[in-house]
Amino acid sequence: MIGVISPRDDLRRAVLRGVGLAFGPTRHASTSRQKILVVRPDHLGDLLVLTPALRRLRRGLPDAEIVALIGPWGRPVLEHNPNLNRLITWSFPWFDRRPRRSVVAPYLSLIRLARLLRAERFDLALQFRADFWWGALAVRLAGIPEQIGFDVPSVRPFLTRALPLSHGCHAADENLRLAEAVAGPGGGEGLEFVVQEADRQRAAELLGPVSDNRPLIALQAGAGAPVKRWPIERLAEVGRRLRDDLGATVVALGGPGERGLVETLVQQIGSQVIGLAGVTTLGELAAVLERCALALGPDSGPLHLAVAVGTPTIHLFGPADPRRFGPFGDPSRHRVILSSWPCCPCNRLDFPPEEVPEHTCMAAITAEDVLKVARELLGERGLRGGEPDRREREGALEMKPADERSVSGAVRADGARREEESTRPEDRERQ
Repeated sequence: MIGVISPRDDLRRAVLRGVGLAFGPTRHASTSRQKILVVRPDHLGDLLVLTPALRRLRRGLPDAEIVALIGPWGRPVLEHNPNLNRLITWSFPWFDRRPRRSVVAPYLSLIRLARLLRAERFDLALQFRADFWWGALAVRLAGIPEQIGFDVPSVRPFLTRALPLSHGCHAADENLRLAEAVAGPGGGEGLEFVVQEADRQRAAELLGPVSDNRPLIALQAGAGAPVKRWPIERLAEVGRRLRDDLGATVVALGGPGERGLVETLVQQIGSQVIGLAGVTTLGELAAVLERCALALGPDSGPLHLAVAVGTPTIHLFGPADPRRFGPFGDPSRHRVILSSWPCCPCNRLDFPPEEVPEHTCMAAITAEDVLKVARELLGERGLRGGEPDRREREGALEMKPADERSVSGAVRADGARREEESTRPEDRERQ
């Protein structure tokens, strides 16, 4: 249950507090160039949402050496980011999506990482994952003099400065707030992913010739948690209708583990559809999305990638909160449809597989709900396929102020506007 703290949690926090007191930060001789470590263990969507903060750091600290500590799964997301000097990759326990080998293994890994970081002699570490106590402990053991993060009980003992969590704000705005704590205030621009020309060439090969008057529509089949998926028959219905009504060519997307889902989607759409499950690199996927007139599907990393490359999007939400995890972009180009169930968003994604069929909030979103918004977006942009021009790509970085970017007015599936809630359930710690 959300908000319940077990005796085991209390014991862990007490132990972590003791470790934090025992191992204080180390001071070393400063150099003329500040060396900053950015820590984020997560996957595609969370790393893309980090990119505005990386840009703020670079603009505020143009001479600093900024290094990102990420999982190897995150390298394709940030390897071409212009605001980083380099990457350090580490297979973080709990985030590597592998069964735990032993109780001891995560702590042996932590000690090895701390040794590596100690040799780097960083001046400052920024913990962008609020509850990542494992990473905060590694930084403390590495002796990095200053560590700033968010005021979460299991992480606080290892920080030299803890910022309060702002519940209800977008995750990208929260990241920006942490960056501004060291780089100073600045403009809030959008997500960033640099598409390579080689990836654009490969995307052109995968998609084949695209008529100027036949738009490409990307349909994302999967999501990071099964409970977030939209029924595949609804997605197929949207694909067929956009094909028949607008002459669109549908591009069915999914990861390597979603091939079966995408094959079903392709079969149900029938014709004028291209299935690309697990056949692209991340860069090639970005180049495919860049050529699309619209991308839609359940809340997922590929939808954030579409936002980053400037493609209009429709994000379907049920259990997750769009105020925190919705599209970080111009609301006239990026829309949210929220399930009409009164319990949405519940902020719970970890239902056991046998319980997922009982939680069908996503099914409350109808094909007509999605088609209505899709026609609006396609009508505003024009039914043009092919690669977007340079102004559209650069427009992905243009942002409105946070108060104008709020998704609190997201349309519920019943057509009503979502009422802003005064509070939401506390974020639970994953470890």
